[in-house]
Amino acid sequence: MRALVTGSLGFAGTHLCQHLAEMGDDVIGVDRDDADLTDPSATERVVAAHHPEVVYHLAGAADVGSSWRDPIGTWEANATATLHVLEAARSHGVRRVLVVSSADVYGIVDAADLPLTEETEARPTSPYAASKLAAEQLARQAWLGHGLETIRVRAFNHIGPGQRPDFVAPAIAIAIAQNERTGAGDVPIGDLSPRRDFTDVRDVVRAYRLLMDQGEPGDVYCVCSGQDLAIQDLADTLVSMAEAPMRLQTDADRLRPVDIPVLRGSSDKLRRTTGWEPRHTIADTLADLMAESRLRVHADIATQETRRTT
Repeated sequence: MRALVTGSLGFAGTHLCQHLAEMGDDVIGVDRDDADLTDPSATERVVAAHHPEVVYHLAGAADVGSSWRDPIGTWEANATATLHVLEAARSHGVRRVLVVSSADVYGIVDAADLPLTEETEARPTSPYAASKLAAEQLARQAWLGHGLETIRVRAFNHIGPGQRPDFVAPAIAIAIAQNERTGAGDVPIGDLSPRRDFTDVRDVVRAYRLLMDQGEPGDVYCVCSGQDLAIQDLADTLVSMAEAPMRLQTDADRLRPVDIPVLRGSSDKLRRTTGWEPRHTIADTLADLMAESRLRVHADIATQETRRTT
């Protein structure tokens, strides 16, 4: 299968390109240096140049907190860019497009609403969530209005090696690794009370390929573990892996204007459709993340020392 992946240098995109290649697909990675997807002409040129059979659309703004500071930029990166990708795909004979949305579209939910399913009402509370729901609707319209086969994915929180340190798990892991080097004992954190449904990114990208192959055109699927974990428990687990005693300290700059108390999804539809099952436990994922964070910190220190001596 000849596959074009937007956002190929991002967290999930990197893992997806690797997985697709391992499965024997012909993979074309596209990132911001290759095409500005908010520009319709640039988007059409990159799709026309590569003639993909399928497109995995992962590119976009992924930081919920930043969306409050730049709602217009977030909308353009997530909604406008998705429209351009869909139009280019339709114009150049792409068979199927998988559009990655987010569980944040559900907004603040009651415990009685859990687990969240594909039928749960979407009530976005952040500019990020609103832009992702708009992207979903554009994908749905492309199928209903034009017959372009689209698969919509509501990805719940995914973590693992390669995630940027402005997300909660790698931020904590990097802080721990830095403290191990400096001897500091405080680990800055935001709100520890939210509960999230975490899935290893390597399991997430396996679900994407399975859905591209077996998902029903025009349909939406939750990609999640079906279990929710408190950020407090995640942070405590990472701190327990530290080489010296450390303590969590709340940092007001890391708190969001609105945060969703709990998200837990149901992956029943995904499992029924594709037979997908997660292969990584949360403990294994956090151990891999902690190991990678130590390597990152070591590499950063080595780079700084090289610059000082040259």
